[in-house]
Amino acid sequence: MTKSDTAPPASDLISNRIAELADWRGETLGRMRRLVQETDPDVVETWKWRGVPVWERDGVVCTGESYKQVLKLTFARGAALADPAGLFNSSLEGNVRRAIDIREGEEVDEAAFKALVRDAIVLNGAKKSKPKKTSRLNSRFPKIGHRRASVPAT
Repeated sequence: MTKSDTAPPASDLISNRIAELADWRGETLGRMRRLVQETDPDVVETWKWRGVPVWERDGVVCTGESYKQVLKLTFARGAALADPAGLFNSSLEGNVRRAIDIREGEEVDEAAFKALVRDAIVLNGAKKSKPKKTSRLNSRFPKIGHRRASVPAT
């Protein structure tokens, strides 16, 4: 029996986390989860890194981490996303990730959040569909089906 045979589904683990928090953080995590699922029903919920809810579609879209004073939604490739509403307010110094820290009583613009989720999914899909790079040498001299004949020594 493998670990995956005995572990509950990630969606159950996430639901349990929301219930365990039993305060504004659980309510907020539940609301953000609903927004992710409304944005794209094909997003897959996973449970990683010893207890972090993760939403994936062709790669990690975002995570939902709960701390004492903040609920943090980290977008794996957030630095590459446009954020015209200015939702990203944490992890701004990095080259890859961006995060939204939500504190008690704060509201997140639902339309802007859904746009970030949608754009993250598109970005992940673009990563999958990139053509393979070939070296400049290979593109200038394509392979031919035979070896070059050796020149006899004189």
